[in-house]
Amino acid sequence: MPAQFTLHVTFVGWSFAAAFFLLFFVILPSIRVIGPTEVGLVMKRFSWSKLTGDCPIGFHGEAGYQADLLMPGWRWKFWVVYKVVKYPWVQVPAGEIGVVISQIGAPPPIGSKSAFYKPSFGSFTDIKAFIENGGQKGVQRPVLAPGTLAPIHPVGFLVITKANVYGVPISPDIQRMAESGRLTCKSFGLNPEQLEVVRIEALPDNSGKMRDTIGIVTVFEGQPLTAGDIASRLGGFADVEALEKEGNSENHLIEACLGTKNHLHNNYQDFQLFLDKGGKIGLQHDPLLYGAYNLNPFLIKVEKVFMLVVEQGEVAVVKAYVGLPTEDISEEEFRFGALVKPGHRGIWQEPLRTGKYPINPHCYQWEIVPTCILTLNWAEAESQAHHLDSRLEQITAKSREGFVFKIDLQVQIHVPDVKAPRVISMVGTMMNLVTEVLQAAVGNHFRDRLQALPAVKFIETRQMVQEEAFAHIKGKLDEYAVETKGVYIQDVILPEQIVHVLTDREIANQEIQTYQKQREAQEQRIQTEKAKGMADMQSSLAKSEVTINIEQNNANARKAQADGEASFIKQTGDAEASKTRAIGMANAEAYTAQVNALGQMPTALVNIAKELAKEKIKIVPDILVAGGDLGAFQALAATLTKNLGKKTEVLPGDVPKV
Repeated sequence: MPAQFTLHVTFVGWSFAAAFFLLFFVILPSIRVIGPTEVGLVMKRFSWSKLTGDCPIGFHGEAGYQADLLMPGWRWKFWVVYKVVKYPWVQVPAGEIGVVISQIGAPPPIGSKSAFYKPSFGSFTDIKAFIENGGQKGVQRPVLAPGTLAPIHPVGFLVITKANVYGVPISPDIQRMAESGRLTCKSFGLNPEQLEVVRIEALPDNSGKMRDTIGIVTVFEGQPLTAGDIASRLGGFADVEALEKEGNSENHLIEACLGTKNHLHNNYQDFQLFLDKGGKIGLQHDPLLYGAYNLNPFLIKVEKVFMLVVEQGEVAVVKAYVGLPTEDISEEEFRFGALVKPGHRGIWQEPLRTGKYPINPHCYQWEIVPTCILTLNWAEAESQAHHLDSRLEQITAKSREGFVFKIDLQVQIHVPDVKAPRVISMVGTMMNLVTEVLQAAVGNHFRDRLQALPAVKFIETRQMVQEEAFAHIKGKLDEYAVETKGVYIQDVILPEQIVHVLTDREIANQEIQTYQKQREAQEQRIQTEKAKGMADMQSSLAKSEVTINIEQNNANARKAQADGEASFIKQTGDAEASKTRAIGMANAEAYTAQVNALGQMPTALVNIAKELAKEKIKIVPDILVAGGDLGAFQALAATLTKNLGKKTEVLPGDVPKV
């Protein structure tokens, strides 16, 4: 073969070999394909410049980890100079948070538990901006919100989530933990639950009932509390003091005390702003209300507690352990503690009424005081409304003869709402009022009273004993500003011996009453039969009474008629008698005149002749002739003869009148 051809073939071979070498040993190994949710961490193998300080990342081409990351896509980095390791983007699932720990930057101040934050740091995706603006090592104060997907430098920052730890640990301690196994949140002293979004919502209580909650916040970084304070409140209680000086009502003071200033730092989510506003370390006065919050578990702890709920018919007396200095406003004679205005330390003289209150139980305590009428049972029964009588038992007492009694007692009391703070100031709690004050007053009274009475006397005078107990208990409770509404002896459990005696006595009394009732029943039966007989004869009796009335009316009618006839006859007789008397008198006068004129004998003859003539009685012949000179007698005889000549009819039964 010609030498020229041989040289050409050799050149082509070497060229092909060189191209092959470049392709497979230089170009292809230097091409990096970065996935859509990945970053390429570049480590420079050698460089003329060296890193300074304690920063493991080179920002100006120094050997070591490089600040610039390879973003998704095809990227070229000569593999001889650079080593590229792919890492996933930081992804925070929904409902979780991501805690950022910086491995680069300036050291934090002595005593600081977290690094200062500036808005220019953003979401920690720009590592150069972080360093240039003074970023510090350690726990970063803000957290990554749920749903965050960010290309964060894996050497510059560690990001802790509930399931993963993103980044490359460079601290020897963390490296040792990583060598023993995969890094988890527990490697940093966190529980998985702490990397969830804090939710303040209703939770079930011990009985399963859903109740409202609040979040009590404890902060692990900040300036120390002022001497005497147990909790931090932004600005202290200067706002309450100003309202008090302006003369605002106590209700306004309560609202100011229980209101929160969480809007100033976005509910502790902007921890840097919280510190800038003067937030202090330790327990926080203002709780978290309903909602979901992204809180840094390295800096903030949240305790969920039930919200104070004051139901209808009760009030809450507040004991404040924070606030302005104590200023007692109770009267001088009140020696049972200090009553203060809301906002001061002590027992607030104004109770909380019906409502729900987000009150911090570590800063305030409260005592629920029922303001309705309370019924307390010294018996096996227990009030289901308040359970204040759960420790009360039957009263055991001994009579004068030594018989042991057990008494079931019921006492009704009432605490006025305006006096509730005074009551609590004197007794501490409502349970103390019942178990210490009432228990002593009630038990001692009945024990003393029964020891002075025979057993039977107590039973017979139970009502009087009850009234005496009411007066005694009322006097005791009046000293504590508590009203007594009633004292009732529910039951008396007697000794067995007295039960037998009283039972026999009662049986005898019942028998006596039974016999008495039987006698009354017989008497009643007699009365009933009598009434029944009278009812049966009622119609006859009514008929006879009607007949009697009719006969009596007829008799009265006949009597009236007879009286009328008698009166008529009497009047008629009186009239006839008067007539006869008048005629007789006239005849007598005429007769007297005739006698005087004719003489007695001739007058008699004349009258006889008149009567005979009136009756037409014929006595002598029709014609009589006589002689001689008789004078007047003859004239009379002639007259009689003439009249007697007329025919006269005499009826039977007629009597001539003379």
